[in-house]
Amino acid sequence: MFKRSSLILLTLFFATLSLAQPYPNKPIKLVVGYAAGGAVDVVARTIGQSLSNSMGQSVIVENKPGAGTNIAVKSVIAAEADGYTLMMAANALAANMSLYQPAPFDAERDLVAVSLIGRVPVVIAANPNAPFTNIKQLIEAAKGKPNTIAFGSPGNGSTPHMAIELFARAAGIDLQHIPYRGGSPAITDVIGGQLPLVAVNALEVLPHVKSGKLKVLAVLSPNRSAIFPDVPTIAESGFAGFEASVWYGLVAPVATPKPIVNKLHDEVQKALQTKDVRERMNAVGGEVVQGSAEMFTQLIRSERQRYAKLVREANIQPD
Repeated sequence: MFKRSSLILLTLFFATLSLAQPYPNKPIKLVVGYAAGGAVDVVARTIGQSLSNSMGQSVIVENKPGAGTNIAVKSVIAAEADGYTLMMAANALAANMSLYQPAPFDAERDLVAVSLIGRVPVVIAANPNAPFTNIKQLIEAAKGKPNTIAFGSPGNGSTPHMAIELFARAAGIDLQHIPYRGGSPAITDVIGGQLPLVAVNALEVLPHVKSGKLKVLAVLSPNRSAIFPDVPTIAESGFAGFEASVWYGLVAPVATPKPIVNKLHDEVQKALQTKDVRERMNAVGGEVVQGSAEMFTQLIRSERQRYAKLVREANIQPD
Protein backbone atom coordinates (compact mmCIF):
# COMPACT_ATOMS: atom_id res chain seq x y z
CA MET A 1 0.00 0.00 0.00
CA PHE A 2 2.84 2.34 0.91
CA LYS A 3 4.62 1.63 -2.36
CA ARG A 4 1.49 2.29 -4.40
CA SER A 5 0.80 5.57 -2.58
CA SER A 6 4.39 6.63 -3.08
CA LEU A 7 4.19 5.84 -6.78
CA ILE A 8 1.02 7.91 -7.14
CA LEU A 9 2.57 10.85 -5.30
CA LEU A 10 5.71 10.59 -7.41
CA THR A 11 3.64 10.56 -10.62
CA LEU A 12 1.69 13.63 -9.49
CA PHE A 13 4.93 15.37 -8.55
CA PHE A 14 6.47 14.88 -11.97
CA ALA A 15 3.20 15.82 -13.72
CA THR A 16 3.07 19.05 -11.72
CA LEU A 17 6.73 19.69 -12.43
CA SER A 18 6.09 19.19 -16.15
CA LEU A 19 3.20 21.66 -16.10
CA ALA A 20 5.35 24.18 -14.25
CA GLN A 21 8.06 24.08 -16.88
CA PRO A 22 7.95 26.79 -19.55
CA TYR A 23 6.48 25.87 -22.93
CA PRO A 24 7.74 23.97 -24.82
CA ASN A 25 9.36 21.25 -22.74
CA LYS A 26 8.92 18.34 -25.15
CA PRO A 27 8.77 17.76 -28.95
CA ILE A 28 5.98 19.42 -30.94
CA LYS A 29 4.02 17.52 -33.61
CA LEU A 30 3.19 19.41 -36.79
CA VAL A 31 0.49 17.61 -38.79
CA VAL A 32 0.29 17.94 -42.60
CA GLY A 33 -2.75 16.67 -44.48
CA TYR A 34 -0.74 15.90 -47.62
CA ALA A 35 1.93 13.42 -48.65
CA ALA A 36 5.60 14.21 -48.12
CA GLY A 37 7.39 16.19 -50.81
CA GLY A 38 4.60 18.55 -51.82
CA ALA A 39 4.53 22.31 -51.31
CA VAL A 40 2.61 22.18 -48.00
CA ASP A 41 5.05 19.59 -46.66
CA VAL A 42 8.06 21.68 -47.74
CA VAL A 43 6.63 24.76 -46.02
CA ALA A 44 5.83 22.77 -42.86
CA ARG A 45 9.36 21.37 -42.64
CA THR A 46 10.87 24.80 -43.27
CA ILE A 47 8.85 26.43 -40.50
CA GLY A 48 9.26 23.39 -38.26
CA GLN A 49 13.05 23.54 -38.49
CA SER A 50 13.08 27.25 -37.73
CA LEU A 51 10.78 26.82 -34.71
CA SER A 52 12.91 23.92 -33.49
CA ASN A 53 16.02 26.10 -33.64
CA SER A 54 14.41 29.04 -31.83
CA MET A 55 12.36 27.14 -29.22
CA GLY A 56 14.87 24.43 -28.36
CA GLN A 57 12.57 21.46 -29.01
CA SER A 58 12.17 19.14 -31.99
CA VAL A 59 9.26 19.86 -34.33
CA ILE A 60 8.23 16.56 -35.90
CA VAL A 61 6.25 16.74 -39.15
CA GLU A 62 3.62 14.02 -39.39
CA ASN A 63 2.02 13.46 -42.81
CA LYS A 64 -1.61 12.33 -42.66
CA PRO A 65 -2.99 12.46 -46.20
CA GLY A 66 -6.52 11.32 -47.03
CA ALA A 67 -10.12 12.51 -47.38
CA GLY A 68 -9.04 15.86 -48.76
CA THR A 69 -7.08 16.63 -45.52
CA ASN A 70 -10.13 15.92 -43.32
CA ILE A 71 -8.34 13.05 -41.56
CA ALA A 72 -5.52 15.36 -40.54
CA VAL A 73 -7.83 18.19 -39.46
CA LYS A 74 -9.97 15.90 -37.31
CA SER A 75 -6.88 14.43 -35.64
CA VAL A 76 -5.73 17.91 -34.61
CA ILE A 77 -9.20 18.91 -33.38
CA ALA A 78 -9.25 15.77 -31.21
CA ALA A 79 -5.72 16.27 -29.88
CA GLU A 80 -4.95 17.62 -26.43
CA ALA A 81 -4.99 21.43 -26.53
CA ASP A 82 -1.56 21.90 -24.97
CA GLY A 83 0.43 23.41 -27.82
CA TYR A 84 2.15 20.14 -28.73
CA THR A 85 -0.09 19.29 -31.69
CA LEU A 86 -0.31 21.83 -34.50
CA MET A 87 -1.31 21.71 -38.15
CA MET A 88 0.03 23.34 -41.27
CA ALA A 89 -3.28 24.13 -42.96
CA ALA A 90 -4.04 25.28 -46.48
CA ASN A 91 -7.13 26.30 -48.48
CA ALA A 92 -8.86 22.97 -47.96
CA LEU A 93 -9.45 23.97 -44.34
CA ALA A 94 -11.84 26.68 -45.56
CA ALA A 95 -13.23 24.84 -48.59
CA ASN A 96 -14.04 21.46 -47.05
CA MET A 97 -16.75 22.83 -44.77
CA SER A 98 -18.88 23.39 -47.88
CA LEU A 99 -17.39 20.77 -50.16
CA TYR A 100 -18.18 17.84 -47.84
CA GLN A 101 -21.69 17.35 -46.46
CA PRO A 102 -22.42 17.13 -43.67
CA ALA A 103 -19.58 19.47 -42.81
CA PRO A 104 -16.75 17.39 -41.28
CA PHE A 105 -15.77 20.18 -38.87
CA ASP A 106 -16.14 23.89 -38.19
CA ALA A 107 -12.70 25.48 -38.44
CA GLU A 108 -13.75 28.66 -36.66
CA ARG A 109 -15.31 26.73 -33.77
CA ASP A 110 -12.87 23.81 -33.49
CA LEU A 111 -9.49 25.42 -34.21
CA VAL A 112 -7.59 28.57 -33.35
CA ALA A 113 -5.56 30.46 -35.95
CA VAL A 114 -1.93 30.85 -34.88
CA SER A 115 -0.29 32.55 -37.84
CA LEU A 116 -0.48 32.87 -41.59
CA ILE A 117 2.77 31.70 -43.17
CA GLY A 118 2.63 32.60 -46.85
CA ARG A 119 1.15 32.05 -50.28
CA VAL A 120 2.08 30.12 -53.41
CA PRO A 121 0.17 31.10 -56.55
CA VAL A 122 -1.91 28.74 -58.63
CA VAL A 123 -0.73 28.86 -62.24
CA ILE A 124 -2.45 28.14 -65.53
CA ALA A 125 0.02 26.24 -67.70
CA ALA A 126 -0.37 24.93 -71.23
CA ASN A 127 1.17 22.52 -73.66
CA PRO A 128 3.70 24.49 -75.75
CA ASN A 129 1.70 23.60 -78.89
CA ALA A 130 -1.58 24.93 -77.51
CA PRO A 131 -3.05 27.70 -79.72
CA PHE A 132 -2.85 30.36 -77.01
CA THR A 133 0.12 31.96 -75.34
CA ASN A 134 -1.62 34.29 -72.90
CA ILE A 135 -4.87 34.70 -70.96
CA LYS A 136 -6.46 37.01 -73.53
CA GLN A 137 -6.04 34.41 -76.27
CA LEU A 138 -7.35 31.67 -73.97
CA ILE A 139 -10.49 33.68 -73.21
CA GLU A 140 -11.09 34.39 -76.90
CA ALA A 141 -10.70 30.70 -77.74
CA ALA A 142 -13.00 29.65 -74.88
CA LYS A 143 -15.70 32.12 -75.89
CA GLY A 144 -15.53 30.81 -79.44
CA LYS A 145 -15.98 27.20 -78.30
CA PRO A 146 -17.71 27.13 -74.88
CA ASN A 147 -17.00 24.17 -72.60
CA THR A 148 -14.67 22.47 -75.09
CA ILE A 149 -11.24 23.63 -73.88
CA ALA A 150 -10.19 21.24 -71.11
CA PHE A 151 -8.01 21.80 -68.09
CA GLY A 152 -6.66 19.21 -65.69
CA SER A 153 -6.40 19.69 -61.93
CA PRO A 154 -5.27 17.65 -58.91
CA GLY A 155 -8.91 16.67 -58.28
CA ASN A 156 -12.48 17.81 -57.75
CA GLY A 157 -12.58 20.51 -55.10
CA SER A 158 -8.80 20.94 -55.04
CA THR A 159 -7.53 24.50 -54.66
CA PRO A 160 -6.41 24.74 -58.32
CA HIS A 161 -9.81 23.44 -59.48
CA MET A 162 -11.60 26.03 -57.37
CA ALA A 163 -9.22 28.74 -58.57
CA ILE A 164 -9.96 28.10 -62.24
CA GLU A 165 -13.70 27.93 -61.59
CA LEU A 166 -13.46 31.34 -59.94
CA PHE A 167 -11.40 32.68 -62.83
CA ALA A 168 -13.79 31.27 -65.45
CA ARG A 169 -16.71 33.03 -63.76
CA ALA A 170 -14.79 36.29 -63.64
CA ALA A 171 -13.89 35.94 -67.33
CA GLY A 172 -17.36 34.84 -68.42
CA ILE A 173 -16.15 31.60 -69.99
CA ASP A 174 -16.85 27.86 -69.64
CA LEU A 175 -13.94 25.43 -69.46
CA GLN A 176 -14.13 21.64 -69.25
CA HIS A 177 -12.69 20.30 -65.99
CA ILE A 178 -10.81 16.98 -66.01
CA PRO A 179 -10.03 15.91 -62.43
CA TYR A 180 -6.96 13.78 -61.68
CA ARG A 181 -5.67 12.16 -58.50
CA GLY A 182 -2.88 14.64 -57.92
CA GLY A 183 -1.09 17.26 -59.96
CA SER A 184 1.58 14.99 -61.47
CA PRO A 185 -0.71 12.84 -63.69
CA ALA A 186 -2.53 15.97 -64.88
CA ILE A 187 0.78 17.57 -65.84
CA THR A 188 1.88 14.38 -67.61
CA ASP A 189 -1.23 14.39 -69.81
CA VAL A 190 -0.81 18.05 -70.72
CA ILE A 191 2.82 17.43 -71.66
CA GLY A 192 1.65 14.43 -73.70
CA GLY A 193 -0.97 16.50 -75.52
CA GLN A 194 -4.02 14.69 -74.14
CA LEU A 195 -5.40 18.06 -72.98
CA PRO A 196 -4.19 21.64 -73.42
CA LEU A 197 -4.25 23.13 -69.92
CA VAL A 198 -3.42 22.31 -66.33
CA ALA A 199 -4.00 24.22 -63.09
CA VAL A 200 -1.60 23.46 -60.24
CA ASN A 201 0.59 25.34 -57.79
CA ALA A 202 3.67 27.05 -59.18
CA LEU A 203 6.15 24.59 -57.67
CA GLU A 204 4.75 21.57 -59.50
CA VAL A 205 5.22 22.98 -62.99
CA LEU A 206 8.63 24.60 -62.44
CA PRO A 207 10.87 21.77 -63.77
CA HIS A 208 8.63 21.26 -66.82
CA VAL A 209 8.63 24.96 -67.67
CA LYS A 210 12.44 25.02 -67.39
CA SER A 211 12.68 22.05 -69.78
CA GLY A 212 10.29 23.67 -72.27
CA LYS A 213 7.57 21.03 -71.87
CA LEU A 214 5.05 23.53 -70.48
CA LYS A 215 4.39 27.24 -70.76
CA VAL A 216 2.76 29.32 -68.02
CA LEU A 217 0.01 31.66 -69.22
CA ALA A 218 -0.51 33.46 -65.92
CA VAL A 219 0.01 33.26 -62.18
CA LEU A 220 -3.19 33.78 -60.18
CA SER A 221 -1.63 36.06 -57.58
CA PRO A 222 -1.43 39.82 -56.96
CA ASN A 223 2.36 39.83 -57.41
CA ARG A 224 4.62 38.14 -59.92
CA SER A 225 6.11 34.83 -58.82
CA ALA A 226 9.77 34.69 -57.79
CA ILE A 227 10.24 31.54 -59.89
CA PHE A 228 8.33 32.92 -62.91
CA PRO A 229 9.31 36.61 -62.90
CA ASP A 230 8.53 37.07 -66.62
CA VAL A 231 5.01 35.62 -66.42
CA PRO A 232 2.20 38.18 -65.97
CA THR A 233 -0.19 37.99 -63.06
CA ILE A 234 -3.90 37.48 -63.62
CA ALA A 235 -4.38 41.14 -62.62
CA GLU A 236 -1.94 42.25 -65.33
CA SER A 237 -3.93 40.07 -67.73
CA GLY A 238 -7.03 42.19 -67.26
CA PHE A 239 -8.49 41.02 -63.94
CA ALA A 240 -7.53 43.63 -61.38
CA GLY A 241 -8.16 42.50 -57.82
CA PHE A 242 -8.54 38.83 -58.71
CA GLU A 243 -6.44 36.36 -56.73
CA ALA A 244 -6.42 32.60 -56.24
CA SER A 245 -3.38 31.47 -54.31
CA VAL A 246 -2.59 28.46 -52.18
CA TRP A 247 -2.14 29.86 -48.68
CA TYR A 248 -0.51 28.21 -45.69
CA GLY A 249 -1.01 28.84 -42.00
CA LEU A 250 -0.53 27.31 -38.58
CA VAL A 251 -3.59 26.28 -36.53
CA ALA A 252 -4.06 24.55 -33.18
CA PRO A 253 -6.92 22.96 -31.19
CA VAL A 254 -9.33 25.70 -30.11
CA ALA A 255 -8.75 25.34 -26.35
CA THR A 256 -4.98 25.84 -26.63
CA PRO A 257 -4.04 28.38 -23.94
CA LYS A 258 -3.76 31.93 -25.21
CA PRO A 259 -0.19 32.45 -23.90
CA ILE A 260 0.96 29.40 -25.92
CA VAL A 261 -0.84 30.60 -29.05
CA ASN A 262 0.77 34.02 -28.63
CA LYS A 263 4.23 32.51 -28.13
CA LEU A 264 3.86 30.34 -31.24
CA HIS A 265 2.64 33.32 -33.25
CA ASP A 266 5.62 35.43 -32.16
CA GLU A 267 8.08 32.63 -32.94
CA VAL A 268 6.56 32.17 -36.42
CA GLN A 269 6.78 35.90 -37.09
CA LYS A 270 10.48 35.83 -36.15
CA ALA A 271 11.01 32.81 -38.42
CA LEU A 272 9.35 34.58 -41.36
CA GLN A 273 11.86 37.39 -41.09
CA THR A 274 14.87 35.11 -41.49
CA LYS A 275 16.73 34.89 -44.77
CA ASP A 276 16.60 31.08 -44.76
CA VAL A 277 12.80 30.86 -44.50
CA ARG A 278 12.27 33.57 -47.12
CA GLU A 279 14.65 31.86 -49.54
CA ARG A 280 12.96 28.48 -49.02
CA MET A 281 9.54 30.02 -49.60
CA ASN A 282 10.81 31.66 -52.79
CA ALA A 283 12.21 28.31 -53.87
CA VAL A 284 8.71 26.79 -53.87
CA GLY A 285 7.35 29.78 -55.77
CA GLY A 286 5.80 31.49 -52.78
CA GLU A 287 6.05 34.59 -50.69
CA VAL A 288 6.09 35.11 -46.94
CA VAL A 289 2.99 36.80 -45.48
CA GLN A 290 3.35 38.26 -42.00
CA GLY A 291 0.51 39.50 -39.84
CA SER A 292 -1.62 38.99 -36.77
CA ALA A 293 -3.50 35.84 -35.79
CA GLU A 294 -6.68 37.88 -36.24
CA MET A 295 -5.73 38.50 -39.87
CA PHE A 296 -5.44 34.74 -40.43
CA THR A 297 -8.78 34.18 -38.67
CA GLN A 298 -10.41 36.68 -41.03
CA LEU A 299 -8.81 35.01 -44.06
CA ILE A 300 -10.25 31.62 -43.08
CA ARG A 301 -13.69 33.22 -42.63
CA SER A 302 -13.63 35.09 -45.96
CA GLU A 303 -12.29 32.07 -47.86
CA ARG A 304 -14.97 29.89 -46.29
CA GLN A 305 -17.64 32.25 -47.61
CA ARG A 306 -16.07 32.49 -51.07
CA TYR A 307 -15.77 28.73 -51.45
CA ALA A 308 -19.28 28.11 -50.11
CA LYS A 309 -20.71 30.34 -52.83
CA LEU A 310 -18.62 28.66 -55.54
CA VAL A 311 -19.43 25.09 -54.41
CA ARG A 312 -23.13 25.94 -54.38
CA GLU A 313 -23.24 27.73 -57.74
CA ALA A 314 -20.95 25.29 -59.61
CA ASN A 315 -22.28 22.19 -57.83
CA ILE A 316 -18.74 20.99 -57.13
CA GLN A 317 -18.50 17.51 -55.62
CA PRO A 318 -15.41 16.07 -53.91
CA ASP A 319 -13.65 13.00 -55.31
